[in-house]
Amino acid sequence: MIYGKMWCVVKPSVGIPIFIAAVAVASFSVHLALTLNTTWVKNFLNGGQKVVATAAAEAPPAAAKK
Repeated sequence: MIYGKMWCVVKPSVGIPIFIAAVAVASFSVHLALTLNTTWVKNFLNGGQKVVATAAAEAPPAAAKK
């Protein structure tokens, strides 16, 4: 372990919850920034406008040449 000696200074019962809390705060702030600074996330989460896909009408078959 690279930082094995750190646990001689910081108790694992204190350091591990602080680390997990820091990860949670960072994750929340990234998701909040995405929600506030983009338009597509809000539309996606709210359902957005329903777009109905339509198939292009096929042209009638050309008359067979004789």
